[in-house]
Amino acid sequence: MNLNEAKSPYVDNEKRLADVIAAIQTLGTYRFYKMDFKGWADRISGDEAMSDHWETVFKEHPEFFRLDATRKQVSLVIRRQHNKLFNVDSHEEITKSEFLSLTDEQKSRISRSPLSPDEISTLINTAVLLHARAIEHKRNLRWWIPILTAGIAGLSATIGAFIGSMSGNS
Repeated sequence: MNLNEAKSPYVDNEKRLADVIAAIQTLGTYRFYKMDFKGWADRISGDEAMSDHWETVFKEHPEFFRLDATRKQVSLVIRRQHNKLFNVDSHEEITKSEFLSLTDEQKSRISRSPLSPDEISTLINTAVLLHARAIEHKRNLRWWIPILTAGIAGLSATIGAFIGSMSGNS
């Protein structure tokens, strides 16, 4: 497929920007950094039945979201860069040595730290910019439509005039 013909999910779905922003906010602030599609659907929209919708959003926006190796759980790319030292119960960072001394059950309560408001703002601004660029790109791809329409109208008028002049000569 030609790059100019590539479709953007931001343009294909009128609610996509809102979905991406909602997902960024939720995946960026929830105490656990990764979860399955049903879990995120419940967190974002309050409806596990919307898991297919959210799976599509996540998969169509790899600039923000990543699936794990099993392809069953998703997280924000930037949040995966945070150390996995956030205690979801106390809402505090722990040290690496504290983490190593935990039992497996206790380690299951450790996640990556939530994003800062500045990080979330940066991601949302990036989504808005990508959306605007996709809209502009789509608009730029349609420059030929008025020219083609005018050409077809002119050609039709010429053919009509020619046929009219031929009928008058009969």
